Amino acid sequence: MTDSIETDVVIVGAGPVGLFAVFELGLLDIKAHLIDILPKPGGQCAELYPEKPIYDIPALPVVTGQGLVDSLMKQIEPFHPVFHFGEMVFSLESIGTAEAPRFRLMTDAGKSFTCKAVVVAAGGGSFQPKKPPIENIEAYENTSVFYAVRRMETFRGKRILIVGGGDSALDWTVNLQPVAERLTLLHRRDAFRAAPHTVEQMRRLVAAGEMDLQLGQVVALKGEPPQLKAAIMRRDDGSTVEIACDVMLPFFGLTMKLGPLVDWGLNLHENLIPVDTEKFETNIPGIFAIGDINTYPGKLKLILSGFHEGALAAQKVHRYVYPDRRLTFQYTTSSTSLQKKLGVAA
Repeated sequence: MTDSIETDVVIVGAGPVGLFAVFELGLLDIKAHLIDILPKPGGQCAELYPEKPIYDIPALPVVTGQGLVDSLMKQIEPFHPVFHFGEMVFSLESIGTAEAPRFRLMTDAGKSFTCKAVVVAAGGGSFQPKKPPIENIEAYENTSVFYAVRRMETFRGKRILIVGGGDSALDWTVNLQPVAERLTLLHRRDAFRAAPHTVEQMRRLVAAGEMDLQLGQVVALKGEPPQLKAAIMRRDDGSTVEIACDVMLPFFGLTMKLGPLVDWGLNLHENLIPVDTEKFETNIPGIFAIGDINTYPGKLKLILSGFHEGALAAQKVHRYVYPDRRLTFQYTTSSTSLQKKLGVAA
């Protein structure tokens, strides 16, 4: 069954630039839904370098990637954006005109969005999971093999095999263990690239006999597709072990791909979206591109550049969302109405 959602704007990508676009749109009374393939906001900042210091954000001498994301989330709270995590837009259809754009977007989670403008803030593209090199794994995908967790209840009472040694693998190990019939974590070696606190939680569960830890690699799957029955693990000494499981969650990291965006009719140039520098609109009226996904003369791939682009894009989006309403530029420092929106007016 398809969920139908109508909103002013759909923002594709919930990284820092997409999050700040919510702020700029919100100041103009424009409501936004955000869609991101990752399970949380922050894009590359949160997924690839949450603890890495960033030095070129105005007024912040130094801030971590996660710290920046947390501050942006706090900043946009007054505008109540709606997030759709763990989803990818696989189709975009224009159902309006150049003067009055309207779009319909579909996600792989069965949701349909209708909106008046689309803001693509997808960084270098969408994050795609790296798949383990296991023969016939595709036959089990989305039934027994999953690369993301959208609803924990999906896995209640299941025998779960989680494969990986990073933050995602360890976080989901700790979170899914209480709902699983039995959970096994499998990693190549007894060393993990996750937060020490989470690793310690996992080791306590293993010591208490509440879950299993195996060292080795998955080399084959057993069961009549699409239902998984077991995974074959190979140890360093060459011996193999069969691990009974109903579902497998491989967390082997992410890679960047443009994905279905290439089929949206945009004039791509070297996997980037050309835009003008007046409003950062693409060749399709009503579709905007901000952040690392766009290109124009003099482009700098900096977060602060993306913030600027989002501010200008919001001005043109307003014309599409409110074609009969005159837009008067206001400063947040002097406008009482803007301060009320932010919850700071007396």
